Amino acid sequence: MRLLEVERKARSVGIRDTWKHAKVELIKRIQCAEGYSPCFGTDNKTCGRMDCCWRGDCLK
Repeated sequence: MRLLEVERKARSVGIRDTWKHAKVELIKRIQCAEGYSPCFGTDNKTCGRMDCCWRGDCLK
């Protein structure tokens, strides 16, 4: 997902200071805001969250 799309999603969950954060950190903040653990980009290649919208980017 491109940064502009990530920023748009962040604003939709109430994160307004999108310009302060790198893409990975912003995605982790979105995950927290949605009630999930901030696991994006961790070394977990066995992620069980099949419904995660970040899954494709995360497991690359």
